[in-house]
Amino acid sequence: MDLNFSQRPFYVKTMCVLVSLIAFGYLVIIAKDILSPLIFSCLFSILLLPLAAFLENKLKLPRSAASMLSVILMLSAVGLVLYVIGAQLSKLASDWPQFKAQLTLTGGNLQQWIDTRFNIDAAKQLNYVHSATTKALASSTTVVGATVLSLSSILLFLVFTFIYTFFFLLYRTLIMRFLVSVFLEENKILVHDIIEQVQYIIRKYIIGLLIQMGVVALAVSIIFWALGIKYAFLLGLITGVLNVIPYIGIFVALVLSTLITFATATLLSKVLLVIGALIFVHLLDSNVLLPIVVGSKVRINALITVLGVIIGEMIWGISGMFLSIPVIAVLKIIFDRVESMKPWGIILGDEEQKQNRLAKRLKVSRAGKEVL
Repeated sequence: MDLNFSQRPFYVKTMCVLVSLIAFGYLVIIAKDILSPLIFSCLFSILLLPLAAFLENKLKLPRSAASMLSVILMLSAVGLVLYVIGAQLSKLASDWPQFKAQLTLTGGNLQQWIDTRFNIDAAKQLNYVHSATTKALASSTTVVGATVLSLSSILLFLVFTFIYTFFFLLYRTLIMRFLVSVFLEENKILVHDIIEQVQYIIRKYIIGLLIQMGVVALAVSIIFWALGIKYAFLLGLITGVLNVIPYIGIFVALVLSTLITFATATLLSKVLLVIGALIFVHLLDSNVLLPIVVGSKVRINALITVLGVIIGEMIWGISGMFLSIPVIAVLKIIFDRVESMKPWGIILGDEEQKQNRLAKRLKVSRAGKEVL
């Protein structure tokens, strides 16, 4: 006698869910080179869809030309940002002798402190450093090869991403018809609503991230310039770009900004000012800017955000960190509209402020009734 899945024992359902998750996770990991650029392309195509529609409907361009022009404009914007960062990094390379001298001086002071504090003389410290350096140099060929391979894979990733973005824009009507036709007739309205909501939320989320990135980069650049920090514009750009990764990005930007300032500044007070300024900007961004331009578009609680970033990094590395929040946002939209999955939408969301506002309204309405 066959039983429905919902009527089967708990351990059977748990085993099926775990096996499905393991199989899905394994497939996602081995298909990273295909899925990662596809998801990025899907996000970019959603962002560029209004521009492509404008070029096609208002300027009467063919869909292929409108799609290609939209991708070229986006590629030009990304290339401009990379060019500015590269130009600033080339200037930073000129300070390498000063950076080396600063490290040498700091290393000597650190050796004296270790010798005084732990009774390990400089000779033993140099022997340890020499052995570690020898091992590092022995594997230098492997490191260089891995670096070249990584750069080539990144370039290939970008090429495929822009190609996929063009095809998503070109065949968007066909893809929409396919997604609607896959499901039963009674579910087509729900599927159409989910697709429209995903497009709206993802577009607003990406635009909000770009606004947040620009504001943070501008604020950090102005603060560092006012403090007299060298390479203020470069540090501002790095902070703005890395700030896209929730929580972890600002920490990486803090470490990089501290190291660069330490190498180019003569006063330790400037390093402390850089740390304080970045902490101030992060608090302002998290409590004021983020809820206004991003939080209103995607309501995901902080716990799920951190877990998503960590799991994304474990599965797909850096690209997984960037994609984790948009993927969670899409899942939340689906969970909120499918009856059997609504509990998962609740755990992903951040409805505390909404519930507090609802409670205040109920309290006010009850007080008004008591007065009447």
